Amino acid sequence: MNPPHLNPFEGFALLLLAGALLLGFLRLAKGPAAPDRLVAADTMGVIATGALALLAWLLDSVLYLDVALVYGVLSFVGVVALARAIEGNRA
Repeated sequence: MNPPHLNPFEGFALLLLAGALLLGFLRLAKGPAAPDRLVAADTMGVIATGALALLAWLLDSVLYLDVALVYGVLSFVGVVALARAIEGNRA
């Protein structure tokens, strides 16, 4: 299978997604507080889901859309669970 040939716009989109993931990872590592890290993890999950959808389009494969859907749902459920754990017994 030959790799896909990217036009400049597709390459730029991939570059932007990679930069956004890098910035999200820096916020995840640096903090300063747990809610900041949680928002960074959620943002990275959304960016990764978008990257999988873009990859599905570039490779013309529906399988990656299924993976993106499952990843997006699991990311959302994980972030909600972590948010509830961080919240604790505050009501």
